[in-house]
Amino acid sequence: MTTTLDLPFQLGQPQQAGGITMTPLFPLHDPVCDYVSLDEALAGGLDISEVHEAGDVGELAVRNPLDRGVLLYDGEELVGAKQNRILNVSVLLGAGSTARIPVSCVERGRWSWRDRSFRSAGHVAGPQLRRHKAASLRTDALARGAAQSTVWAAVDVQLNAVGALSPTAANSDGFQARAADIRNVSERFALEPGQCGMVAAIAGRGWCLDAVSRPAVFGRVYPKLLAGYVYDALESAGETVPAEQVLATLSRCQAKRGPSVALGEDVRIEGKGAIASGLALDGELVQISAYG
Repeated sequence: MTTTLDLPFQLGQPQQAGGITMTPLFPLHDPVCDYVSLDEALAGGLDISEVHEAGDVGELAVRNPLDRGVLLYDGEELVGAKQNRILNVSVLLGAGSTARIPVSCVERGRWSWRDRSFRSAGHVAGPQLRRHKAASLRTDALARGAAQSTVWAAVDVQLNAVGALSPTAANSDGFQARAADIRNVSERFALEPGQCGMVAAIAGRGWCLDAVSRPAVFGRVYPKLLAGYVYDALESAGETVPAEQVLATLSRCQAKRGPSVALGEDVRIEGKGAIASGLALDGELVQISAYG
């Protein structure tokens, strides 16, 4: 089923720093769906591991022992086990449930055990990488391995752009190499009370919109998303796109719904000047990431 996209957000006042214009988003409706963030769930016992001893590059196993749902955010990086991965799609994992989730490798040069379980890398992959991944998954969001070559190429380009040396071609090494710069710019953007998302326009490099339905969960994901934006914005220059134009572009897009990994429906969104993906449950847009 294909429909137009309804964005339940209102814009706040933009902030500017380090080649980024950041405009906060606030919800128009109170959230109904109950869930926590990945980092909160990991602290409570959520376990993410290889699917078996041999491992599978394109898939990981997740066990949620909590009595609440968990939102695993599209592009969140997981480090450890046999190699680092990023989430291909957002997953809403129900309380007390398990799932196998589609991922892409972001550490091409390692396939050996480091830990038995994964931990959070502390960032979400930058919009450039996520945009390429979304384009690779436009025909089948849940296809294992479909975005892998595209993701590897994007990691290599960015490692070179930030001047990072990585013996295993690890995306996380790029973030580590520029950690001070990322921290210095990130500190200039304050999370606002009630904020559930943001439009980030990067000078000369397009824009990204990220949002979830629960402001409390967004507050947990916010610094990780911000790190990815700043990583992409290093050395950027040029014009930025107004947030009002971003929302207008997305309002003209078509949304197609399909099966998800766990709870809810996977949403694929496309139109002139934009590509996006998200997750919806019972009519609530739980998560969205859009790029243009």
